[in-house]
Amino acid sequence: MSTVPTSIVLVDGEHYPPVTARAVARMREAGEHVVLALLVGGGEKLGTRALDLGVPVRTVNDPERALAAAIVETGATRVLDLSDEPVLHNTRRFRMASIAVWRDASYVGPDFVFTPPRRTPVRGAASVAVIGMGKRTGKTAISGAAARAYRHAGLAPVIVAMGRGGPAEPQAVAADAGLTPETLLEWADRGRHAASDHIEDALTTGVPTVGTWRAGGGLAGAPFHTDYDRALEKAVGLDPNVLVLESSGASIPPAAADATILVVDVHIDPVDLYGYFGLYRLLLADLVVLTMCEGDEGRRRAEAIEADIAEHCVTRPDTVRAVLRPHPLADVAGKQLWLATTAPRQAGPTLAAHLEHVHGAHVVGISHALGDRRQLARDLGERAPETDVLAVELKAAGVDVVTRFGAEHGIETVYVDNRPLTLDGDTLEPHLLSVAHLARRRHASAGEERG
Repeated sequence: MSTVPTSIVLVDGEHYPPVTARAVARMREAGEHVVLALLVGGGEKLGTRALDLGVPVRTVNDPERALAAAIVETGATRVLDLSDEPVLHNTRRFRMASIAVWRDASYVGPDFVFTPPRRTPVRGAASVAVIGMGKRTGKTAISGAAARAYRHAGLAPVIVAMGRGGPAEPQAVAADAGLTPETLLEWADRGRHAASDHIEDALTTGVPTVGTWRAGGGLAGAPFHTDYDRALEKAVGLDPNVLVLESSGASIPPAAADATILVVDVHIDPVDLYGYFGLYRLLLADLVVLTMCEGDEGRRRAEAIEADIAEHCVTRPDTVRAVLRPHPLADVAGKQLWLATTAPRQAGPTLAAHLEHVHGAHVVGISHALGDRRQLARDLGERAPETDVLAVELKAAGVDVVTRFGAEHGIETVYVDNRPLTLDGDTLEPHLLSVAHLARRRHASAGEERG
């Protein structure tokens, strides 16, 4: 026998109570099973009598926390927004929508519907999702650091990477695949995207990876099309005891991960972090890694974000501040080195100093145009022939432009990983391991409940 979905209705005191009561009655006549009304603000039209809407009414001071609790309490699967400006203005509406979607309830208004993204339960292994607010925030670096930390701790991780340049069929790359520049060039010549994230992950972590594609991305991170379920099956078939689910851009893997790491560039516009569905991503997070925390400005931005998370986010996730530093995957000490990177131009001096002081290279040039093939080719032609080593991230045009240039000009190509460090220069391993342990506890608990 089918059950009628239960609903919570959001109302305000800027409407006359009889009008609100009439609207709630119409909703119920139309088949809505309204179990609770939340009075989320406003008082201009309210009198001294209790608001009679034919359903229980709860007056709340903190609508977001109240809605989160009410959905759990009532089991509601729909939130009906009967409020309006000025009580629920656009920003607050998106925040309320984030709360509803996070609690697996649809958020419905007169001309909009937001539905929870499909997130398939992950069976066979504990899972840690690494998600972000957008492109080039450091998700691949954090995913790689997590996988290395889990491998060093004696776990058996497998990475599942979803990307806009992912393969047409889910593609596994072994940890010992022999990913040399020559191999990657051969793959590129055969039409394969040899710089796809899952290949970079395998190269930089020594961990098996599975890659898949996605197209499009919704406000709450759902991809329009993807082959993710099949990629997940292939990954579980590799017998991991922890999966690292790496996201793509602002899209989120369509899997109900046991724990989640959110990567946030501290230079993000606060509106994107706390408005729209940025809050939804924060609510999913058990750990927030703040990246690009360079210098005084980076520290100030990190402090502001941490304060805002404490104020605005119902769940209060842990945070850690980090910077990304280049780590060549071969010895470059004493060599003339030219670097191709996706990092912004202002990061150039810091990257060069790290390569020189930590890795002993002599940096003769940097191109920040790894994602712009035409400019990258011009940069290579100007400075690269003077070098011993072309150092390049395995991203964007790293294979088809930089690696090919090296092969054609007899210059050694060395791939570079971006490794996260805390502001004190320590690794993130303790923070990343704590998330893995949390994921494994939750996965075991869920297994006991299913059993």
